[in-house]
Amino acid sequence: MSEDVRLREGGGLSRVLEDYLSDWTERSGIAVEVWALPSRPIPGDVAKAVYATVVEALTNVERHSHARLVSIAITVGRSGLRMTVSDDGAGFAQDSPGRLAGRGLAAMRAHFAEVGGALTVNTVAGGGTTVTGVIPL
Repeated sequence: MSEDVRLREGGGLSRVLEDYLSDWTERSGIAVEVWALPSRPIPGDVAKAVYATVVEALTNVERHSHARLVSIAITVGRSGLRMTVSDDGAGFAQDSPGRLAGRGLAAMRAHFAEVGGALTVNTVAGGGTTVTGVIPL
């Protein structure tokens, strides 16, 4: 069953992500440490945006980073949802100050923007990448 269908049927973001992360780490050989996943239900459109963003971030890690470890934290509080995906990989150079290129990065930003959120990407060549997103709830 696709993750999108499972999310629509109330599978819950945490459960769907746990299953995906287990499969992803087995396939990629990259370890994942999960610091936090939401313990309460979140709106379906937000769950889909977060799920799609995590999948895209991990696709980028697998294709480009040469990372050995990815850390993920998704928390929900009074101010909204916060997502962080960090890797210990190669990082990448910025095209120009403050501007990062790539279709994957644009897609992640678009997923968050569709639900009123914002996404930032911090990277250091040779020092890994951190994707952070915030969605007001």
